[in-house]
Amino acid sequence: MPPRWPRKPDRKDPAYRRLDDRMNFAVHVAGFAAINSGLWFVQTLKMTTWSWLIWLTGIWAGILLFHLIYIVAIANYSVESNG
Repeated sequence: MPPRWPRKPDRKDPAYRRLDDRMNFAVHVAGFAAINSGLWFVQTLKMTTWSWLIWLTGIWAGILLFHLIYIVAIANYSVESNG
């Protein structure tokens, strides 16, 4: 069952922004896991070494780490003022 929001979704709502950012992060982690595990699996099947794969995984994991730090520690979810 998909998550339900009790009121009309609005990016100005701090709780909605926080949930949206965390769901966005979860989608990015899922994509990272699917693509990287697939590439490592193919590399193992072919019994070869792709030196670029280590760099791709490391850089992408670093970007995900920064994304996590941003949504947990840096992002400001307080109510925005229009004045």
